[in-house]
Amino acid sequence: MVLNYIWIAFFLVAFAVAVGKTVFTGDFSVWTEIMQSSFSSAGTAFEIAIGLTGILSLWMGLMKIGEQGGVIRFFGRLVSPLFCRLFPGVPKGHPAMGSIFMNVSANMLGLDNAATPLGLKAMQELQDLNTKKDTATDAMIMFLVLNASGLCFIPISIMMYRAQAGAANPTDVFLPILLATFISTLVGIVALCIKQRIKLFDKVLVSWLLGMGAIIGGIVWFFSSLPKEQVELYSGFVANFLLFSVIAMFLIAGLRKRINMYNAFIEGAKEGFKTAVMIIPYLVAILVAIGMFRASGAMTVLTDALIACVNAIGVDSQWVEALPTAMMKPLSGSGSRGMMVDLMNTYGADAFVSKVSAAIQGSTDTMFYVLAVYFGSVGVRKTRYAVSYALMADITGSVAGVIAAYIFFG
Repeated sequence: MVLNYIWIAFFLVAFAVAVGKTVFTGDFSVWTEIMQSSFSSAGTAFEIAIGLTGILSLWMGLMKIGEQGGVIRFFGRLVSPLFCRLFPGVPKGHPAMGSIFMNVSANMLGLDNAATPLGLKAMQELQDLNTKKDTATDAMIMFLVLNASGLCFIPISIMMYRAQAGAANPTDVFLPILLATFISTLVGIVALCIKQRIKLFDKVLVSWLLGMGAIIGGIVWFFSSLPKEQVELYSGFVANFLLFSVIAMFLIAGLRKRINMYNAFIEGAKEGFKTAVMIIPYLVAILVAIGMFRASGAMTVLTDALIACVNAIGVDSQWVEALPTAMMKPLSGSGSRGMMVDLMNTYGADAFVSKVSAAIQGSTDTMFYVLAVYFGSVGVRKTRYAVSYALMADITGSVAGVIAAYIFFG
């Protein structure tokens, strides 16, 4: 419902600004520009979806091989000590643990839409343990905040969008996103541990969090000490090496299990194709609305006002035009992606503001979408404190994304 009002607002504000331009400046060409933008934006949305079809088919096919090859179960056992601490209300060995891990894994690999079916399955299994079916449990809220914070180690879709937009090095946003998403997730976990009275200083929990923090901190420190050219070179190498390593791991596991990897891949790829086709209407709707909003001059009015406010307090304002991505992020994944794509089309994929937008986009997941779909799938109406804690993680991620972009590209 919120997205519905925002979508309508884009059109109405664009219309109002265009009328104002016509009345006060005599600019009649704005109407032509708005309509041309609607047609070109619709075409751009379809082209993006076609490109995304191949990427989603590839990675959902590979994920199916990894699942049947036992890689997912292996990592499930590996992270079991951590998950048992974060979800004390879920019995050890319960199917929900495996589904939670598979969902988190899909998010970590940046397989946006591929994570949703796994998350729905996890919610259904958590609901089986729920004694008050209309009220969210602590485990559900922890799971939802983990999803909303969107821990992502390999932002495949964002790198794909950058490649489509002609970025010289589409993977150079890998490290800023890694830093921002880790901070967002860490804040969400710590805050919820305090709220749910989970023993925050448990030896296993502290070891995991400090270990991950040390690894990511070391990576950021190393790359921040390098010249800009080497940062882009090495960050691209790390991202691509990890991607290829994941593929090799899945294939080796499939060989060991002697599964029919071709059939498994086709099965998963079909799911990826269906998912990609399903998002075409959403991309068309949001990109056309944003395109008309920008063509009318409304986006310029908004960003100019924000830039003036930021300059007035003496803060650098290069990042301000990426702020609409952050504002849309909690409400709509397609909307925030549309904002990011629109910036890349307007300023170029390698412009600083485009990289800031990409860092914000990868820092968290779509909070309200996640809460609405996951809670709605199991009939939970009383979400308790889920919204406030998920929003806190979201805002933290956006701020961290801006700071990370300045560290690596500023």
